Amino acid sequence: MNRKVTVVGGAGNVGATVARVVASKELADVVIIDIAEQKAAGVALDMYEACPIDGSDARVIGGADWDAASGSDVVVITSGKPRKPGMSRDDLVRDNFEIMKSIAPKVVQYCPDAVIIPVANPLDAMAQALFRLTKFPRERVIGMAGVLDSARMSTFIAMELKVSVENVHAFVLGGHGDTMVPLARYSTVAGIPITELLSKERIDAIAKRTADGGAEITKLVGTSAWYAPGAAAAEMVEAILKDKRKILPCSVFLQGEYGIQDLFVGVPVKLGARGLEQIVEITLTADERAALMKSAAAVKELVDVIGV
Repeated sequence: MNRKVTVVGGAGNVGATVARVVASKELADVVIIDIAEQKAAGVALDMYEACPIDGSDARVIGGADWDAASGSDVVVITSGKPRKPGMSRDDLVRDNFEIMKSIAPKVVQYCPDAVIIPVANPLDAMAQALFRLTKFPRERVIGMAGVLDSARMSTFIAMELKVSVENVHAFVLGGHGDTMVPLARYSTVAGIPITELLSKERIDAIAKRTADGGAEITKLVGTSAWYAPGAAAAEMVEAILKDKRKILPCSVFLQGEYGIQDLFVGVPVKLGARGLEQIVEITLTADERAALMKSAAAVKELVDVIGV
């Protein structure tokens, strides 16, 4: 295959999930880069041996050698310390910033034309860090956040209403964390806004569970989630590689859109071969706008901590 996706931190749970989906769907050849070189090689080999079962001719290799990543179309960065019970995403900011500082020069050297999809938490701050460190245009640094948050909200709506998840389209704005902004007015079931199907009390409960979604998994499992985050990142990879121009909620560098300046915040965007093709601006109520600004302010606090 001509297309190549590199997953940095690919020997970990989230990275391995991304790599597995990309390989099984035959979206591209996959390179797994990890400081745990032997584990990366083993995970990649195991994945490669699954490809004949999937009917996929994707090639999968793993290790610590960045030469293999040269010329990648997309680089998904999942490296970072996982969240432990009782930790917030914010607790991770300094440690994971140091990890981003070690990765960014490698991406610039070996994958200068790639689209970067940061996944490590705190997501919006890490996306901003990679944007500043690589000096890539904003169209090519797109954080994975809203796809995951919307998937969680969709799950909870489908559970509540006992309907197919295929009927549900949820909408979440803002930073990836406790201040995210689930938008009930724009969340629908077969085109019907959930505000017409659920009471305010149930909608508020779903919104809260969505915002606490990562913490809920961490409490149950003892570490960060991986299946849903990995699948969310893989959906973004597919939209880019197939030039689908699919509208997905992602964290991007806003320059005045939604009244937010020079900050990565989650908004609906069109994803295609060039990465960010368009930022879609929607009309917000006064309360929704206030919630979005509060979320952006929380992201700004983290960005200021690491000075990016």
